[in-house]
Amino acid sequence: MVSGRTDPDRPPFGDLIAPRLRVVIVAINPSTRSVDIGHSFSSPGNPFWRLLHESGLTPTQLEPQDEHRLLDHGIGLVSTVQRATPSAAVLSASERRAGAAHVLGLVERYEPSVVALLGVTLYPLFFPSGSSRGPGLKPERLHGAEVYVLPNPSGRNRAYPGFEPKLVWYRGLAEHLAASDVAAYVHPI
Repeated sequence: MVSGRTDPDRPPFGDLIAPRLRVVIVAINPSTRSVDIGHSFSSPGNPFWRLLHESGLTPTQLEPQDEHRLLDHGIGLVSTVQRATPSAAVLSASERRAGAAHVLGLVERYEPSVVALLGVTLYPLFFPSGSSRGPGLKPERLHGAEVYVLPNPSGRNRAYPGFEPKLVWYRGLAEHLAASDVAAYVHPI
């Protein structure tokens, strides 16, 4: 069962998730531009969809309006906070904590193999005492799911400017999934 946006004509920003996906990508929150357009990662300066394809996470280049097709590739997409903002910096600590609790509930219920935190700022939210900062595979788990941190794809990401510095980490996630038992996911019809 999918929670949230199951109908491609339905407004987005619910949780795109199903049981036992290969990976659930956890974003911080939607941008106001994406909400205005009606699809996730719609800003022209955000290469999210290109990163997914060029890394090998999706076999074809999806467009924002194709976000529902992520499930066909064993990929879910959820936001920690559902409220759209021009910048994640305006989110309150209480909003972030409540959002993290929501995501933890989804992970426990839907049992993905990997949880990919989209942005290095999410790691300390989920692991306040964690010492493995930065992108990559983490030693911690969320309800049994492996944790992988990806750089935020935003063009505003100054720590990972440009496309290639981000792509390295998305490829790392794709390689990790391919090397594990979760590579053969088939979405139930």
